[in-house]
Order: sequence, then structure tokens, then C-alpha cells
Amino acid sequence: MRNFDFSPFYRSTVGFDRLFSLLDQLPSGDATAQSYPPYNIERTGEDTYRITVAVAGFSEEDLSIEARENTLTVKGEKKPVAEEAQPQYLYRGIAARAFERRFHLADHVEVRGASLKHGLLHLDLVREIPENKRSRSIPIGTGEVTPQIETTIN
Repeated sequence: MRNFDFSPFYRSTVGFDRLFSLLDQLPSGDATAQSYPPYNIERTGEDTYRITVAVAGFSEEDLSIEARENTLTVKGEKKPVAEEAQPQYLYRGIAARAFERRFHLADHVEVRGASLKHGLLHLDLVREIPENKRSRSIPIGTGEVTPQIETTIN
């Protein structure tokens, strides 16, 4: 019997666990291309989440964040530097390549804010379910028939 590790499918989802719908959306190609930049997803409250993306070397002008339908897209692209202003590296370990990272959001999850601090991009999310979609408690009756009021139409 084979064992499958489905944890990679949960990494790019926030606010829900739709494992089998994500199977159809898996990107084809090299899996290592999807590992940059590294990120964390954390639950900060009952209906609040935070995505932290490591974007060392990128400034606010180099980053763009877009939320469309149920997809949150974070893009980073360094502006070209003039040849004479570019430093001469002996070793370059900090990646500055362009990236695009997508996160699939559940219904009713909204991006509330973004901040860039110490090379980390923090995206704050909240799930607000409309009142008509929330679960509600139904009282259980005693089994007695409730009398109905009859109206007559003249």
C-alpha cells in the first residue's frame, strides 16, 4: 500500500482545506521553482490569518500584491540598476530574482493589510462569513403540537 503526503497541498491554502479541488490545480513542471520565496502561514485567531513572505532585498516599490476572486498574488521584481552603480559581488547568496507566489483563499477571506518590516512581508487576512451563511442553533421542541391561528378571508 502506498502512502501519500498531502501536506504540500495545504501550504498554499488559507482558511479552508479543499484537498481534492487543489489536485486539479497543481502546477506542472519543476517543484523546486515553487519554493522561492519561502513563506509561513499562521492562524492568529479564530478567523484571522497571517502570511509572512521572506522578501529580503526587495523594497515596497519592488513588490505588488493583488487579490482577485479567491486568489492572492504576490509579485516581486527588482528594478534594473545602472551598470556603473552595481556592486561587484565576490559571493551572492541573497536571491533577488523576480518571483510570483499565489495563494488560494477560501470564500469570504479578505486581505486586511500588508506591511514590510525587516525583509518580511506580512499579509493579514480575515474570514468574515455573512450572517445568512453562519450556522445557527435550532431549538428542540417538546413534541407538542403548536396551535395555529386560522384566518378567514371575507
